Amino acid sequence: MPFRSICVYAGSNPGDDPTHAETARALGTLLAERGIGVVYGGGRTGLMGAVADATLAAGGTVVGIIPAHLEEREVAHRGLTELVVVGSMHERKTLMAERADAFVALPGGLGTLEELVEVATWTQLGIHDKPVGLLDSAGYWRPLDAFLEHAVAAGFLHPEHRKAIVREDDPAAMLDALEAWRPVQVQKWLELDER
Repeated sequence: MPFRSICVYAGSNPGDDPTHAETARALGTLLAERGIGVVYGGGRTGLMGAVADATLAAGGTVVGIIPAHLEEREVAHRGLTELVVVGSMHERKTLMAERADAFVALPGGLGTLEELVEVATWTQLGIHDKPVGLLDSAGYWRPLDAFLEHAVAAGFLHPEHRKAIVREDDPAAMLDALEAWRPVQVQKWLELDER
């Protein structure tokens, strides 16, 4: 089934490498061209703003979901298709996940990483069966990818669960990989002491 909307996690800053903003704009444009709506955190700055602006400029739809305490600081994007103001970060993340068919993380800081890891964990636990992707602009996500491989080698992440997060460096390849992704069923993923 084609995606109706994809949740994009991204930094509220642009980062030092202009490639990141270029990648954000390319993703936004491509999503609009493919008729896929964007769900994101509702900010107007950084990579968040870049992906939203590019999607809108290409005729796409963008839903921003922002907590009231951030909207009050005037960081909310006022030109979106829809801006939803919620009471907390937890409400924001839940609603973003509910309104999206897949997730893509652009470069970002702790907030982006936290959101990404949470939805990947939800995939692992079977809370949802939605694909999660790292859009690896300028190699930004390679260290995280290496950590995930390390977690598999150390016995803390099942190899099949590792496949819940795909990594691509091109927006079109990312969307294709997300569309090709299928959930995995792992019978036993915990080693219990049966004493």
